[in-house]
Amino acid sequence: MEKFGIKNPSAHLETLNIRGVKAAHWNLSPEALVETAIKNGQAVLSDSGAVVVQTGEFTGRSPKDRFIVKDATTADSVDWGTINKAFDAEKFDALYNKVAQYFEGKEVFVRDAYACADDQYRLNIRLVSEYAWSNQFAFNMFRRPTEEEILSFQPDWTILCAPGCYAVPEEDGTRQHNFAIINFTRKQIIIGGTGYTGEIKKGIFSVLNYLLPKEEGVLAMHCSANVGKDGNTAIFFGLSGTGKTTLSADPERQLIGDDEHGWSDNGIFNFEGGCYAKVIDLSEEKEPEIYHAIKHRAILENIKFFEGTQQPDFANTEITQNTRVSYPIDHIDNALPESKGGHPTNIFFLTCDAFGVLPPISKLTPEQAQYYFISGYTAKVAGTEAGIDEPEATFSACFGAPFMPLHPTIYAEMLSEKMQKYEVNIWLVNTGWTGGEYGTGSRIKLRYTRAMIAAALSGDLAKAGFKKHEIFGLAMPTTCSGVPAEILNPRNTWNDKDAYDAKANHLAVSFSKNFQQFEDKATEALLKAAPKVLEMN
Repeated sequence: MEKFGIKNPSAHLETLNIRGVKAAHWNLSPEALVETAIKNGQAVLSDSGAVVVQTGEFTGRSPKDRFIVKDATTADSVDWGTINKAFDAEKFDALYNKVAQYFEGKEVFVRDAYACADDQYRLNIRLVSEYAWSNQFAFNMFRRPTEEEILSFQPDWTILCAPGCYAVPEEDGTRQHNFAIINFTRKQIIIGGTGYTGEIKKGIFSVLNYLLPKEEGVLAMHCSANVGKDGNTAIFFGLSGTGKTTLSADPERQLIGDDEHGWSDNGIFNFEGGCYAKVIDLSEEKEPEIYHAIKHRAILENIKFFEGTQQPDFANTEITQNTRVSYPIDHIDNALPESKGGHPTNIFFLTCDAFGVLPPISKLTPEQAQYYFISGYTAKVAGTEAGIDEPEATFSACFGAPFMPLHPTIYAEMLSEKMQKYEVNIWLVNTGWTGGEYGTGSRIKLRYTRAMIAAALSGDLAKAGFKKHEIFGLAMPTTCSGVPAEILNPRNTWNDKDAYDAKANHLAVSFSKNFQQFEDKATEALLKAAPKVLEMN
C-alpha cells in the first residue's frame, strides 16, 4: 500500500509501537475525512457545508490533566508547579504503550503536518488519531506540506490521540481517566480520554513555547497578528473571550494568524495553518470574516441546530459556552499567504474587564507593559462556569500560562527587550464593560474598540492628549475619532463615582495579590508599575 509516497505504512506505525491496526489512512483529503466521520456516525453537515461534531465529555481543555515528563531533559528548565505538573518517565512509557495497543484492530488516521511559517524553525509533526475529524482538525490547524514534501517527510514530534482510551489513575499515574502528556526527551505527546481537539494544538504550542525561547532565542507568544497595507505589523495578546481572533480579522488588514506566533530577529511568524475561533453568539453582522469562514472544510464543535434545520444556533449554550470552529487560514479572504510579518509597531494587550474599571484603551510605559504582560489579566463573568455568580478576576501569566513551560519572567524579559529594541507602542485594551460592572453596565461596543485600535495603528491616538488613571497609572487618551469622549475615562461612565473608586481599588488589590508570586524576580522599576491600592473610607 502507498499513500502520498508513504511506502510500507505498517512499518512506519511499528516504529511507534502501533501494530495490528484494521486500516491506516494516511493524509486523507478533508473530503474523505468528512465522509468517513459522517459514515461512522460521528459528524453531520451544517447548511453551510461545515462539518459538525460533538467532542463528548470534555468541551474544553482540562488543565489539571496536562502533564510534562520530568527527566534529565526537563528537570532544571521547566517551571514546575500547579500549571506544569510533573509526570514520571516510566509511567509515561507504560501509558504510551497502552495508547499504542489501544489502536490494535481499529482504523487509524495519520496526518503529516508541520508548525512554524518560518522554515528556519519548522517543526514536523505526525499525528495518529482514532477519529477522522481529529485528523481533519490537524489538517486545518497545522501547516500543510506539499505532496512532494511528504515523499521525504520525517517527523520531529509525534502525537497519539485516542479519545476512547481511558487511563486508570491508580495504575497509570494520572489524576483521572483523561490525560494530555508531553515528553520532551521522546518528542511525543499522548492524549487520551478526551475528544476536545484543542488539546492537540495546545500540546504543540507548549512544545514550541519551550523549545523556541530556550534553544533558538525566539519569543513564543499566545497572540494574534495582522499587517496593514503599509507593512506595519500589529500583535494582539489576550486570553480566551477577549477578542483576539475577532480584532485580528480586520477587513482593512491582512491576517498573519489568530492565536500562536513566534518573534525572531526576522520578525513575526505564525505557528499554525488555521484558526480556532469561539462562535458563541456569532453573527454575520458582528463578525463577518469568521461567519463566512464557516464553510466546507470547517469543523464546528459542540453547537446545536435550530430545530428542524441544519442551521447552527450560535446563541445556544446547551452543550457549552465554549462552542468553537476550526478552519484553514485561507478561509479568511485577506489572510497573508506567507503567514509572516515584520517587527511590530504596535502591540495590544486585550482584557475583558467585567468589573468595568479599566479604560477602553490606554498607553503603557515599558515597565507597565512588562507588569501587565506578566499579570495576564481578564475576568470571568457570571454563568460562564459553575459557581461563578459575579465577576471574577483571572490572571494567566503572559496571557497563556497553561501553555508556558518556562518561568513567566523569561518570556516577559524577552518581550521587554524586543519592545524596546524595535520601539513598539504598547496598548492595554479593555473589551469588557463600561458604565458599571457586569449586570449593571454594558459591553463596550465592538465598533468603538475597532475605532480605537485603528487610531492607534494610524498613529493618531499617540498624538492625543492623555490623562493618568489615579489608581492604575494608565495613560488614557482624552479624544479618539469615532468614539464618544466620555467613555475614554471609565470613571465618567459610572453614575456612582464612589462605587467606581471602590471597585477600581478592589481590582488593584487583586493585581497586587496575584503579583506577589513574581516579586522576588521583579526589578524596582517593574514593581513601581503596579496599581496603587488606596485607603478607602
